[in-house]
Amino acid sequence: MSSKEEIAKLLKRYIKHDVQIETPSNPEFGDYAVPCFSLAKVFKKNPVEIAKELAEKIPASDLVNKVEAKGPYLNIFTNKEDLTKDVLKKIVKEKDKYGSSNTGKGKKILIEHTSINPNASPHVGRARNALIGDSITRILKFQNYKVETHYFVNDIGKQIAMLALGAGKKKVKFNDLLKIYININKKVEKNPELEKKVFGLLQKLENHDKQTVKSFRDIVNVCIKGQTEIFSKLDIKYDVFDYESDYLWKKETKDVLEKLKKTKKLFEDEQGRLVLDQKGFDLAMKSPVLVLTRADKTSLYPLRDMAYTIDKEKKGFDKNILVLGEDQKLYFQQLKAGLSLLKHKAPDVIYYSFVLLTEGKMSTRKGTLVLLEDFMEEAVQKAKKEIQTRAKLAKKELEKRAETIGYGSIKYSILKVGPEKNVTFDWKHALAFEGDTGPYLQYAYARICSILRKYGKKLEHNTDLSLLGEVSEVNLIKKLEEFTLVVKDAELQLKPHLIASYLYSLSKTLNEFYHSCNVLKEEEKLKKARLLLIDCVKQVLENGLSLLGINVLERM
Repeated sequence: MSSKEEIAKLLKRYIKHDVQIETPSNPEFGDYAVPCFSLAKVFKKNPVEIAKELAEKIPASDLVNKVEAKGPYLNIFTNKEDLTKDVLKKIVKEKDKYGSSNTGKGKKILIEHTSINPNASPHVGRARNALIGDSITRILKFQNYKVETHYFVNDIGKQIAMLALGAGKKKVKFNDLLKIYININKKVEKNPELEKKVFGLLQKLENHDKQTVKSFRDIVNVCIKGQTEIFSKLDIKYDVFDYESDYLWKKETKDVLEKLKKTKKLFEDEQGRLVLDQKGFDLAMKSPVLVLTRADKTSLYPLRDMAYTIDKEKKGFDKNILVLGEDQKLYFQQLKAGLSLLKHKAPDVIYYSFVLLTEGKMSTRKGTLVLLEDFMEEAVQKAKKEIQTRAKLAKKELEKRAETIGYGSIKYSILKVGPEKNVTFDWKHALAFEGDTGPYLQYAYARICSILRKYGKKLEHNTDLSLLGEVSEVNLIKKLEEFTLVVKDAELQLKPHLIASYLYSLSKTLNEFYHSCNVLKEEEKLKKARLLLIDCVKQVLENGLSLLGINVLERM
């Protein structure tokens, strides 16, 4: 348990109400501070009076040195020497496990992410889904959940039929797909007769025509293989690939339709389609209906998606998580409403906003996009130029560092932004070695490695830690202790940007320490204590960056 959690437990004994606990930047106001404004209504008193009374009530202890009132704030001063020993010794002992609270032991989670249309190379906007999903997977695994990552392959829609039509009988390669897809779109727009052929292919697929099934699966697998190879370069992997086409013929899909008929909410519209009436679910629609089949009664995506979601639920996981673009929010609300009629639970959803180009949203159909593969290559080339201004390296080492920095800059720039906000990518900022960037955090790690190399000896773990009493040292130790709580919050809220924000704050606190404290030029005992301190910072930086899928470098 962290000192902040212990303080919260202590306060509960005297206050009996939940309070906000802040960490003051100025040590004059204690290690923790409690604003008493929220207690004014509870105790029917002025916050200043409440702070005074609480300061008199709470005694000093092994944990608390003193408690004092400062206006409407209750300031708590802890035993810094114990804090230092507890935090640093814990990091030294737990190493790459430090920060894990083991909350997931014995629990299983299924997370579905990426699941982009297998019709072309992925663009940067869709990559945000994969990066968020991968980071959440890492956070959950760090907390000792057993996590299974699923990729739902949308392999039977109109887009795939168009791709199959465009490819014909040619054997295509992954890099051909985008051009084929854009060209067939243009042809269909000019010639409506081609659209009939597209729907004809879908009809054959629904009827389980072997040749059509094979042609769809072959072209989709070319795409999935190409997409996953790109994501694997970013260390993003998947455990299970679920194919939507399997749900064309699965009994579960027919069962969903039969059960919905019994709800009296399913009706046939004027076009002969089966439609689910969704009045009463407070959906932002003029006509709240969900179309489940075509006029010929062949299934549409929502029907198959319901069957797939129920299938996932039956697998017995403690939680199902789904990463979706915010443009899918209304659709998912419709899906959730449909599932509720069947007495089934929808997954927990993480919505993310867009990565925008200057001219607006990216579109695969129109060809107005930046491919992730090209984006990654651009990041590596720009990182190479930056590295070459700092050091002369062999080709292999240069490539390795450039990939680590370039890919890290992409991941951090996207993951540091809360999922509900748009990401605007700025190359100059993303690859900078200063400010809130991936390279800045990687450089903080590399700088510690450099200091440890210069010292050149094995660190002593039984050094005198009571020497670490400077304000910047204590602030750094307190920041290290926060890591466990930040990881816990990121786990509960499923928000990787909390980790990113913490790591930037830790790196800034480390810089403040460098400005006020020397490390290698101090007398031996203090030097050893400070070396152990920065070695612990190095460990926490590595642990935190790994949760974002970002690798570290000992030299930059």
